[in-house]
Order: sequence, then C-alpha cells, then structure tokens
Amino acid sequence: MPRSERSPLLLAGLLATAGAAHFVAPRQFDAIIPSALPGRPRAWTYASGAMELALAAGVALPRTRRAAALATAAFFVGVFPANVQMAVDWRDKPTPLKAAALARLPVQVPLVLWARGVAKGGKGQS
Repeated sequence: MPRSERSPLLLAGLLATAGAAHFVAPRQFDAIIPSALPGRPRAWTYASGAMELALAAGVALPRTRRAAALATAAFFVGVFPANVQMAVDWRDKPTPLKAAALARLPVQVPLVLWARGVAKGGKGQS
C-alpha cells in the first residue's frame, strides 16, 4: 500500500486510539481540561473522546475523508489549550514528566499539517 494511502488510515488509527483512551483512562484527561471551561472536566473528556472516535471513522472512509480531515485539523487546534494547561500544571513535576508536557506543545503543528495533508489527498475519492 503506497504511503499516500496509508496516511489517512494511520491518522484514523491515532484518533481512534486517543478517543478510546478517553473512555478507558479518563482521569488523566480530566486533569488537563482547562478550568475556564464550564461544566465538569469528565464531560469534556468524554465529549473530546467521542469526537476523536467520530473523526477517526470519518477519516477512515474515503467518502467523508476530506471533511473529516479538515475537522480533525480544527480539532487539533482546539485542544491546544489543554496541552498548554498540562504544561503549566506540570511545571513542578519531575523533569521527564515536565519534558513530556512541554513536548506536546510543538507536536500539535505536525498533527495539524498531517490532517490538512490528508484532506488535500482526499479530494475526489469515493
């Protein structure tokens, strides 16, 4: 399978894995929900997990791939504040945890670009 055909499936797999993790181990995600958001963190954790699962399904299907990949790019931008919150909250943690939290910040850029690339490759597929 050519790389261009694998890329959407790999992105869908990443989204599905992350989405499932929100339901399997929600506590770790609750902890990084920005306190400025209304409601309970667990509701946001489940909502974002469900969104990732829906995006995964959309990216996996050629017919919905382009729209789902664009929505995925927007989603990656939208969850950036949670990554910032995590970096702020973990500034007093041991160095490896602090480094992991900080490393998540620049990782959002290639994720957004990957999703946009999948969207561009998804044109005209059915």
